[in-house]
Amino acid sequence: MSKTISGFSKLGKQEKINWLAEHFSAAPQDFSRELSAWQHPDAKVQGIVDGFTENAIANYVLPYSIAPNFVINGKTYAVPMVIEESSVVAAASSAAKFWQERGGFHAEVIGTVKLGQVHFRWFGGPERLREIFPKLQSRLLDSCADLVANMEKRGGGVRGIELIDFRDVEPDYYQLRVAFETCDSMGANFVNSVLERFAETLEAFFTDSAELADTERDVEVIMSILSNYTPDCLVRAWVECPIAAFADLARSQGMDAGTLAERFALAVRIAQIDPYRATTHNKGIYNGIDAVVLATGNDFRAIEACGHTYAARDGQYRSLSRCTVENGLFHFELEIPLAMGTVGGLTALHPLAKRSLEILGHPSARELMCITAVVGLAQNFGAVRSLITTGIQQGHMKMHLTNILNHLGASPEDAAAAQHYFQAQTVSFSSVRAFLEGRRVTPNPTVSPNPSSV
Repeated sequence: MSKTISGFSKLGKQEKINWLAEHFSAAPQDFSRELSAWQHPDAKVQGIVDGFTENAIANYVLPYSIAPNFVINGKTYAVPMVIEESSVVAAASSAAKFWQERGGFHAEVIGTVKLGQVHFRWFGGPERLREIFPKLQSRLLDSCADLVANMEKRGGGVRGIELIDFRDVEPDYYQLRVAFETCDSMGANFVNSVLERFAETLEAFFTDSAELADTERDVEVIMSILSNYTPDCLVRAWVECPIAAFADLARSQGMDAGTLAERFALAVRIAQIDPYRATTHNKGIYNGIDAVVLATGNDFRAIEACGHTYAARDGQYRSLSRCTVENGLFHFELEIPLAMGTVGGLTALHPLAKRSLEILGHPSARELMCITAVVGLAQNFGAVRSLITTGIQQGHMKMHLTNILNHLGASPEDAAAAQHYFQAQTVSFSSVRAFLEGRRVTPNPTVSPNPSSV
C-alpha cells in the first residue's frame, strides 16, 4: 500500500488524521481517536491555532507555567514560561526568590537595531559603485516611503544602508546591509517587505539610469532577506551583592561565602575558556529565555540562532554570561541579543500569548527584552549554583520523579508514598521502579535504591 499522497493539504482535518491512521499506525482506531481528541473545545480558537501553520491535525501541548517573585529594576513580575523540562521553572523561581532578598535583578537595553540584507552581483568597477552609491541610497529610501510611513510615525523605520564589498571571497558579490528600528514589533514582515522593494529598486537603478554606461547596467539580485543576527539589538541583565550575602547558602554546603563565590566565578570562567562547557552553559541560559519567548509568541529559533552566533563573535564559542568577584562584591551578568516584539504576529493571535503579555503588564518590546534576559540569567545562576554545590542531578531528578511515576503507571497512593520516600533518597528510574515493586510485595516496604543505578 502506497504511503505517498497528492493533495494532502486539500483534505479536511479528520481526513488527514484518517489517512495517517490507515497508513502509519498499527492501531488506526486508537490513533485516530487520540489525535482527534487533541483539539480546543472552542472551534473559533482552534481555527486560529490551525491557521498558524500548514496541515495542522492536532494541538501539541506543553506546560504553561509561572515563575513568581522576579524583581526587575524595582518592579515585581510573575513570568509565564512554556517548557517541558521539569526543573527549569523551579530553578528560575528559586533564583528569583534568592535575588529578591538581595536587591533584585537589573537590566538595560543597549540597542534595538535589526538588520536585513540585499545580496547582489555587479560586474562594473568597485570604485564606480562607491561613487554612485549615494544616489542609489537616496533612490532606495524614496522607493519605500509608502512602506515605512506607519513605522516612522511610531518612531521606527530605516536607520541606514551600508554597502559591503565581498569580492575578496566571491567574485562580483556585494551586499546592502540595512539597519531598521521596528519599535514594539518584531518586524520580520516589515523588514522583508522593505528589502524586496529595495531589490526591485536596485535592479531598476542600474538598468534604467541614463548616467550609467552599457557595461555598468548588468546587475543580478541574488536574494533579499532579514538577518537573524542582530548584534546591536542587545540587552544586559545583572545581579550583584556583597559576598557576605552568600553566607547562609555557603554554610549549608560546608564552605565559607568567599569560597562559594570564587567557585561560582571559576565555573563561569571555564565556560568562557572551553566551548564544550560553553555549549551546555548557554543551553541552560536558553532554557529560561526560550520558555519566555514561547510564552509570549515570539520566535525562539531566531533568538537562539542569533545568540549562539553572538557567543562566537570573536572566533571561539564562549559563555554569554560573565562573573566577577572583586572588592568584596559578587557581580554576575548576561549580555545577549534579543529581537523581540509585543505587537503583531502570534503576540496578537495566540490566546495565551496575549494572556502572557497581560500578566507581564503589557510591556513594551524593550521591557520584554529585559524580562527575558533576566530569566535567562536567573536560569544560569540556578544551574551554576547547583553544579558547584549539590550537583545538577539532585534537584533535576527529584523534579523528574513525577514523570517517572507516570511512566511506570503508579497509583495515587504509590505516587504519594514515593514522593515521601525519595525526599531523602537518590532518584533514578531503576530505584523508583524497585520502590514500586517493593510496595506490591509488602504494604510497608523498606526498599533501598539499587546501588548500580544511582
